[in-house]
Amino acid sequence: MNKTLTNLIWRFAERCGAQLVSFLVSIILARLLTPDAYGIISTILVFTTILQVFVDSGLGNALIQKKNADDIDFSTVFYTNIIFCTVLYLILFFCAPFIATFYNEPSMTALLRVLGLTIVISGVKNVQQAYISRNLMFKKFFFATIGGTICAAVVGIAIAYGGGGAWALVAQQIINVSIGTVVLWLTVKWRPKKVFSLQRLKGLYSFGWKLLASSLLDTVYNDIRQLIIGKMYGSADLAFYNRGKQFPHLIVTNVNTSIDSVLLPVLSNEQDKKDRIKAMTRRAIKTSVYIMAPLMMGLAFTAPTLIRIILTEKWIPCVPYMCIFCISYMFHPIHTANLNAIKAMGRSDLFLKLEIVKKTVGVILLLATMWQGVFAMACSLLVTTFTSQIINSWPNRKLMNYGYLEQLKDILPSILLAVFMGACVSLVTLLGMPDLITLIIQVILGVIIYVAASVIFKFEIFTYLLNMIKPLFEKFIGTGKSKEL
Repeated sequence: MNKTLTNLIWRFAERCGAQLVSFLVSIILARLLTPDAYGIISTILVFTTILQVFVDSGLGNALIQKKNADDIDFSTVFYTNIIFCTVLYLILFFCAPFIATFYNEPSMTALLRVLGLTIVISGVKNVQQAYISRNLMFKKFFFATIGGTICAAVVGIAIAYGGGGAWALVAQQIINVSIGTVVLWLTVKWRPKKVFSLQRLKGLYSFGWKLLASSLLDTVYNDIRQLIIGKMYGSADLAFYNRGKQFPHLIVTNVNTSIDSVLLPVLSNEQDKKDRIKAMTRRAIKTSVYIMAPLMMGLAFTAPTLIRIILTEKWIPCVPYMCIFCISYMFHPIHTANLNAIKAMGRSDLFLKLEIVKKTVGVILLLATMWQGVFAMACSLLVTTFTSQIINSWPNRKLMNYGYLEQLKDILPSILLAVFMGACVSLVTLLGMPDLITLIIQVILGVIIYVAASVIFKFEIFTYLLNMIKPLFEKFIGTGKSKEL
């Protein structure tokens, strides 16, 4: 368990570090580049993001899940990825002029062809990532990601400063994935062998294609919502919607991605022990919600103050959307843990069926609310959030005897405490102090209330986290003292 927590910390540090650097760079680039440059790259990224799903999902997860994956499996996937990604890139390369003509942007052809190279590079990186995840070596991700992000930031800013326009953003993407791939290649000992097994590929594909289809379905579904808002209600409404999503999404991406990447290989190692998987899934849900709930509720209740400080008063209309996303994202760890348990037990068929059912419900709600306004569309997310929880947990009621009602019972104390904390910190605004001072007081008060209540009501999960972190902290302090001596 200590190894799992250590890897989770490294993964979380990697995600936070990369997001922080990217956030700061985006502010600088926004000052140097025109909105047109961002618009062109945003359009291109729609195509590369969809193609990237074919690289990131499927066979990589199959390697992590397979109980006795060996060099034959890894080498087979490596060569398959290279061939498949090259084919995808060639399709994109020859379609680029037609896409540019459709959007009436001649410069898009070259930009799309160069940016599309990230697909091929990611094909090389994908197997290394699977190897690291399977062997719980997430410390290597930290240095690869941070190194790539920083180098990409320097190059992107330099090109933008020199008047490179949209090419600055293209270079940033290419350098980022290239440096990350090179660092992983140098630090991970695994190398492809001169072996290939069609039989092994078929076995991995039988598991992986369902995850690939699920991820593709999810990506397209998420993009459609934004396309509808932009088409029916205009860019301003879409901007408020996206800004409301930005801050909670930043937090949930870091926390949830960290949990997701570590939890699957850990559960896969125990796939034959259902009681063990239940215990680990239960622990993951309780721990992650205990962490996520105060972050989301704190953000929701301080949203007006935070938006005025960071984005100014003109962005206040995004506050309602932020609150909706905070509530929705607060429950994401439940989805992650349940789906990882299903994947770990090799039931990718169930995974795909669940995605189809959830997306069907989501599309029905989207079609029903799209005529009622952007806020109604956003509110439909709350309905899909709770229905998805029930749908995702339904198979685990039989697979590991851990149903939704039991899960809800496990997380309810953390949810109620987080809501109480948020309600308390919102009262600080009644003091009428400047926004910055108000926010500082709200953050400090929120932490005190949440921790103090956890101690008073003897939250088991608080004691568990304290006992897990304490040895690591003592080890860190001990290392520091030994260096001083």
